[in-house]
Amino acid sequence: MNDGSKQAALSYDHGISTEPLVGSTLGKFFDEIVASRKDAEALISVQQNIRMTYAQLLERVNLFACGLLRLGIERGDRIGIWSTNNAEWIVTQLAAAKVGAILVNINPGYRTSELEYVLSQSGVKVLVVIQKHRSSDYLAMLEELAPTFFVAGDEKPSAKLPNLEQIVVIGVHSKLPGRLLSFDQVTAMGAELPAAKLVEREGKLQFDDPVNIQYTSGTTGLPKGVTLSHHNLLNNALLAAQAMGLGPTSRFCVPMPFYHCGGMISSSLATLAVGGAVIVPSPFYDDTAVLHAVQAEKCTHISGVPTMFIGELEHPEFDSFDVSSLRGGFMAGAPCPVQLMRRVADRMKMEEIVILYGLTEASPLMTATTSNDSLEIRSTTVGKVIPGLELKVVDPLTGEVLPRGEQGEICCRGHGVMLGYWNNPQATADAIDKNGWLHSGDLGVMNAEGFINITGRKKDMIIRGGENIYPREIEEVLHEHASIAQAQVFGIPDARLGEDVAAWIMVKQSESLEPEAVREWLKERIGYFKVPRHVKVVTEFPMTVTGKCQKFVMRQQMIKELGLEASSQVQTA
Repeated sequence: MNDGSKQAALSYDHGISTEPLVGSTLGKFFDEIVASRKDAEALISVQQNIRMTYAQLLERVNLFACGLLRLGIERGDRIGIWSTNNAEWIVTQLAAAKVGAILVNINPGYRTSELEYVLSQSGVKVLVVIQKHRSSDYLAMLEELAPTFFVAGDEKPSAKLPNLEQIVVIGVHSKLPGRLLSFDQVTAMGAELPAAKLVEREGKLQFDDPVNIQYTSGTTGLPKGVTLSHHNLLNNALLAAQAMGLGPTSRFCVPMPFYHCGGMISSSLATLAVGGAVIVPSPFYDDTAVLHAVQAEKCTHISGVPTMFIGELEHPEFDSFDVSSLRGGFMAGAPCPVQLMRRVADRMKMEEIVILYGLTEASPLMTATTSNDSLEIRSTTVGKVIPGLELKVVDPLTGEVLPRGEQGEICCRGHGVMLGYWNNPQATADAIDKNGWLHSGDLGVMNAEGFINITGRKKDMIIRGGENIYPREIEEVLHEHASIAQAQVFGIPDARLGEDVAAWIMVKQSESLEPEAVREWLKERIGYFKVPRHVKVVTEFPMTVTGKCQKFVMRQQMIKELGLEASSQVQTA
């Protein structure tokens, strides 16, 4: 066997393309798109009844950007956004990029303690926020953390959030308490600043500058701030668009949350980067709103995690909606069942739907199927490595590249790899090795043609409906309960969500605890999506001879007790 055939037999591949990578900031690239698409529709927010052409969107972005300059935002400052999907989210994202700030995405499901941590850890200077979301009163939580902002004439910094200088509230037209400003007020402030000031700031920016921080939970229980550059985001968005075949006539319905890579980069930014129209159906996922938007706006593409597509297909009035305008889109964020891909391609007319795979630390794409691949390939694999990246599958213990067909850890290197975890060099070094390879923690197999199958996870992360959940984080909260001696959290299969959260707890001697009481207690302390659906009180955990808990035994027992055998055997890509 010659060296070439030996190399071909290894689980290593690199993506090639006739198109070069783009060396540009987001703001400069967006300006160039607008120049050729001025009168084309750029952004439609259905429930807000907002429609903007590219020229109108750029005007709003530039005014808000100038308003941020008037608030004292400097290059590298952090601007947080704690909001559901809306037009202002997109405006804030692009405006922050234009002034050289770093947008910090904050999960709308966060509770007070989680919010405090990310605002403090990232050092957010200006926070853009909505008033409420479902049962969460955002302003009440902020008043608890930063009461001085809510008192007129009180200019003292918050003791808990000393870096925070301004709170900007979306969607209010009446007077706000204290020194809070409305989004419209900041936009109006921007009109008073000479446009040359923004041009001057943009001229100083580099495409390798950080532009975004997205928090992903850590196994230590503390979220880590994945820091991404203009170059990371823009090229990843363009390659997502390429995989889906997006272009200027594309009308992309985005039900995925903007705070997440799938909604912000692979959906909305991918569409804007090629001059298409972004359709925002509702503030948060709602199957009826999605189907209405597809029909009314004649959407050509749609994205979602498997749970979302299941909700749309099983809508009681699905057949009454006209979805004939759909052609494609993507499914990602959780294991994608093969049969679901086929149902979506057939019933939703999405013959060109693709699977995208990656992680936030990779901006997020590592691999993708394309609309040119057969439906069989698109249903049973997560595709090949995207252009400009290298990918290998290694032995998790030795780090050696494995032969094709063998399971190992998936690693990638190239333009998508994050700059690092914000202010966390040790975690960065743990994720990116000395040769620049990002270790995903996911297990997979590369076949002879270079297509990848995901087979498991190196660690026990749970992916619930597209949300990454780390058991250690929930366990640490449970251990704060006065009656709980020990807790173990793990994932169990779920036909709708892919996985759901389960917990086994042991109570202290002479104590008693009902499972529902545990769930109610947790709801006040962690995001709703992290609260275990199943809580079981036990007297002991299955252990190894060395004293380690066997979560796989707990998982198998719960599968049997709950009758989830069929869900556990669902084939995914």
